Amino acid sequence: RVGLICRTRSHGDGRRRYVRLCRSPISDAPAPPRHPTKALFLCTGNSARSQLAAALWRAMTGQAAESAGTHPAPAVHPGAIAAAHRAGLDLSTARPRPLVAVRKRPPLVVTVCDQAHEELGVGTEWLHWSIADPVPDGRRSAFDAVVTQLRERIGSYSSGAAS
Repeated sequence: RVGLICRTRSHGDGRRRYVRLCRSPISDAPAPPRHPTKALFLCTGNSARSQLAAALWRAMTGQAAESAGTHPAPAVHPGAIAAAHRAGLDLSTARPRPLVAVRKRPPLVVTVCDQAHEELGVGTEWLHWSIADPVPDGRRSAFDAVVTQLRERIGSYSSGAAS
């Protein structure tokens, strides 16, 4: 009732529900900072969310980041490239790639797609950030909302707040 818990229905199979702590009611709570490390961001198509997440991670933390997909699309979506540009990021040379192409998994792996999270059946060693796919919507606002959500999640992670 006080807004500490955010609940969302899975964008993958639609049956699961994801629960996380909402940042805004606890934004003033002190938390020990985490030390950002190299990260891998995963989604299904690797055409929007995971590409944006990796670019934002590099920009916000100064650490290396990669992205991959369980079923990569042929190209990064133009809406993601445009949203990245509006956010001061460059995805012009980014290309989707399969998860199997990742040679060495970094210390931090984050699924940003419910479908990939459910398909991979990952345990608690990976983080999951349930972010809706902007591609089916296609509007500028959908891609910008993903950038906003990712900025919040990365900022919360690197400041030590709940992710």
